[in-house]
Amino acid sequence: MTFDRPEAWQWLVQFCILATALLLGNVLRTKVPFLNKSLLPSALLGGLLLLIFKQFPSCREIINKPMMEIVTYHALGLGFVALALKNNKIESRSTPMKVIETGALTASTYVIQGIVGLVISILFFYFGRRLFYAAGLLLPMGYGQGPGQALNFGKIFTGWAAQQGIDFPGADFGLSIAATGFVVGSVVGVIYMNILRRKGILSRKKIADAQVNTLQDYESKGEIPDAESVDKLSIQICMVLFVYFLVYLFTNWIQGMELGNFGTNTLKPMLWGFNFLIGTLFGILFKNALKGFKKAKLMSREYINNYMLNRISGFCFDIMIVAGTAAINFEHFGKFLLPFILIVALGAVATFIYVLWISKHLYPNYKYEGFFSMFGMLTGTASNGMILLREIDPKFETPAANNLVLQTLSAIVLGFPVLLLMGFAPQSLTATWITLGVLVVFWIALTVFMLRTKIFKRKQKEE
Repeated sequence: MTFDRPEAWQWLVQFCILATALLLGNVLRTKVPFLNKSLLPSALLGGLLLLIFKQFPSCREIINKPMMEIVTYHALGLGFVALALKNNKIESRSTPMKVIETGALTASTYVIQGIVGLVISILFFYFGRRLFYAAGLLLPMGYGQGPGQALNFGKIFTGWAAQQGIDFPGADFGLSIAATGFVVGSVVGVIYMNILRRKGILSRKKIADAQVNTLQDYESKGEIPDAESVDKLSIQICMVLFVYFLVYLFTNWIQGMELGNFGTNTLKPMLWGFNFLIGTLFGILFKNALKGFKKAKLMSREYINNYMLNRISGFCFDIMIVAGTAAINFEHFGKFLLPFILIVALGAVATFIYVLWISKHLYPNYKYEGFFSMFGMLTGTASNGMILLREIDPKFETPAANNLVLQTLSAIVLGFPVLLLMGFAPQSLTATWITLGVLVVFWIALTVFMLRTKIFKRKQKEE
């Protein structure tokens, strides 16, 4: 093969397009005042630029939709692996129980988003418009999980809908929800923040004064040198890729197993969509294996660098957002516009009200810091939550930032039933009704768990 052939440049050109869009998005975010105040992520702006660019017929073929979807898929998995490899320690500001309760808030918000979305999509299915009855279940994937999971399950839903004679562009529907979620989290969050400031409840704080890094932010005691026989960044990237390779081998092995009707019909179709979850588990196992090697004196240096892993995960998620937004195709979207608007609008209202209500009970001493961090994450990504939080708590003096970072594992464990239901619901209308019932019960259980102290105190007072 010669290097003048298109095949030699195809992938690289797509990555160059993504990088260029991200840079342009950052320029817009920095230089345009109203975009700067909106706190919209630069990655989303870059993706929207590509989306606009695609609308011109002469430019449509330049952006390769399948490649954008592949990049979105793998960026999600690699980003979660990088996060899982980090050495997170629970600081005194965040108790283990508060971290678990924050994970429960994340999972319960997924559930209430699923309930709202399903009710709307079922109603539209019954009353004339042939919207796929399980379509609303993509709301927690788009809002809560982001473009990667919205794409994964959107494709699964498209497959199940096609088997039942229903035309449903699940990937585009899910990715559109995810893109809208970023706008909702940023714009609604800023509007509510300004309302609270006008009322005198919140005060404006300078961010620049808080952004001072120390040596401990860049490296820990006993780490390998920056430049040895292998560069430290190369080690971090290779560890992430090695763990992700294990994810591929494990998933491929499971696919070849006989798992019965449930495993074949429900688990196997969405197993590849669990790349982020399996990656998290393998990342934790690999990290613990390294700790075991150190205890056994088989390894003397610390190979994991939290700062670099943060940068790797940040890069993956930025690229995921750009690619996921650029992959949206509105060609067959017109007939689903009304249900889509209702799903994202009512989903935003439900998320706002529920997270604000729970935050007041769960974080009595820092309810607004807790609310903005969680609302930003549960409509966009963790970085959205951190951006909103930094506006009112620039030095991260409250436990809100720690809660947000450390809740990931408990949220995955508590939210796992939702992921299983994602594979079950689209199989039939009956399965969707069962899923709706299970979600309601699960939401009640999680909410009672978070409010258990207040509930039992009331009962004791009554007695």
